Amino acid sequence: MFWLVPRALVPMLLVGLGALVGAWVGRQWGWPVLGAVLGGMAGSAAWTLADTLRAGRLMSWLSGTMAEASPPLVGLWGEAGLRMERALRNRERETLREQERLTQFLEAIEASPNGVMLLDINDQILWTNRVAADQLGLHPQRDLRQRVTNLVRAPAFVSALHERGAQSVPVQIPGVGGRGLISVLLRPYGEGQRLMLTQDVTERERADAMRRDFVANVSHEIRTPLTVLAGFVETMVSLPLSDEERRRVLSLMGQQTQRMQALVGDLLTLARLEGSPKPAVESWWRLDRVGRQVESDARALSSGRHALSFDWGEDLEVAGNEGELLSAVANLVNNAVRYTPEHGQVSVSTQQREDGGLEIAVVDTGPGIAAEHVPRLTERFYRVDSSRSRDTGGTGLGLSIVKHVAQRHGGELRIHSVVGQGSQFIISLPAMRVRQREVHAH
Repeated sequence: MFWLVPRALVPMLLVGLGALVGAWVGRQWGWPVLGAVLGGMAGSAAWTLADTLRAGRLMSWLSGTMAEASPPLVGLWGEAGLRMERALRNRERETLREQERLTQFLEAIEASPNGVMLLDINDQILWTNRVAADQLGLHPQRDLRQRVTNLVRAPAFVSALHERGAQSVPVQIPGVGGRGLISVLLRPYGEGQRLMLTQDVTERERADAMRRDFVANVSHEIRTPLTVLAGFVETMVSLPLSDEERRRVLSLMGQQTQRMQALVGDLLTLARLEGSPKPAVESWWRLDRVGRQVESDARALSSGRHALSFDWGEDLEVAGNEGELLSAVANLVNNAVRYTPEHGQVSVSTQQREDGGLEIAVVDTGPGIAAEHVPRLTERFYRVDSSRSRDTGGTGLGLSIVKHVAQRHGGELRIHSVVGQGSQFIISLPAMRVRQREVHAH
């Protein structure tokens, strides 16, 4: 408040000084009182003029951008300018902080894997992140201020948008070009505005569909042998059977029991593969030792009906789960033997790639598989020929297990087949899981 005293005293001093000077001048003319009055008025006018000029400089600064400092004034106007400038700078700093927080918030939304869009009271797009724009086929900048229903015309979405209340259940609309499925959820906020959340649920819906199909397939696969077993049990209970008939029925019941056991075993294997961590790379074992076991089982299954050849490489070692890879290779070899006609050929070979990886190839001269079936062969319970698969004792899960084993070891399963010429199944493993065995001289 130091400016208050000069503000009150200076005008009084100027008026008093002007009156004294005026009285002295007026005395020379014989009108001292009139001179005093006129002098006081002159002093007041000088103060008013000076004060008005200072106020004008301050007003000129206020009328501009106020980017520079306030004018160097004294007294009331100088203090007012300094306080205005201080308040202005504080407001600018606070605004800058708010802008930074808003920018960080929008960047966080932009980084979200889900889409976010802000709509005004007229359903015009105020802001959208790139995910929502990509999922709905919009441009994040060009389409701002556009009415969203002019750009997204799915009937389910338009209907949900017209319901001004809170939308508790998301609607699903086709993705761009009819590909995929997008889930859209609308939430009100502010004064008539709405928050629109989008999510690509294509994979989730596909997984749900696969899960439903899986349950249905498992139920079907188990129901069939159970129905057969129930029929045989009823037959044995209700009908008098000869010893030969009883032995035949029991043999068929044993086959159905083995089929269910194989199915349950494969299901448990798949569950274990999907729920356990990837095999470590520190556990090394010889490929030829596993190969000899696979070869022995294949020759027993073939019983001399096929020409079999095996090449397990020289001194190769593989890192990973020995049991899993043994099961995968044996599955491919046994399938080749089962599906290859008598006198056909089945060969197993191994080859190291230039990058150090390993390929184990199982080739047969069987009937081959049509091209439209090849991409789906590793799906659970997918069968090219259901009757033939059941005749050979297959569960429909073998190739799915092989694919999981290869992927768990960082590799893949590749399939090539030509109808009438045979098939080739290749398990490919990365270089980090393959090495040459060190042979120590004695």
